[in-house]
Amino acid sequence: MALYEHVFLARQDISNQQVDQLVETYRGVLEQNGGKVGKVENWGLKTLTYRIKKNRKAYYTLMNIDAPSAAVEEMERQMRFNEDILRYMTVRVEEHEEGQSAMMQKRDDRPRRGDRDRGERSDRGDRGDRGPRRDRDDDRPRRSRDSDSE
Repeated sequence: MALYEHVFLARQDISNQQVDQLVETYRGVLEQNGGKVGKVENWGLKTLTYRIKKNRKAYYTLMNIDAPSAAVEEMERQMRFNEDILRYMTVRVEEHEEGQSAMMQKRDDRPRRGDRDRGERSDRGDRGDRGPRRDRDDDRPRRSRDSDSE
């Protein structure tokens, strides 16, 4: 059997219990077709980047699946008919991650982009006493405001 990570987005106006019922429904579909569901993470209600079917927010849920492809296809087929499911995505993986996914980790636990070693910032050179940079147009003599009104 293959390993999959499956994420689905459920409508914002359903309750957490209804999201849990959706997970159990699709767990049953997978188990009937010879698969099993490992870890399930409810990422909660999050704001969408753009509206999907008139929804501005959605409940995100991750499921780690160990099932044959036929079982996953059947689950996705049933998701297409469910009005509570806005979007879903299934990705085949080599192995499931141990522990929490990146979405569930605290921001402090994640590696930050700014922590990369950039070296010294002295590569710009010394500006000395040259002062601030000027635009090319600054070399022209300036007109006074009084000359504009004439």
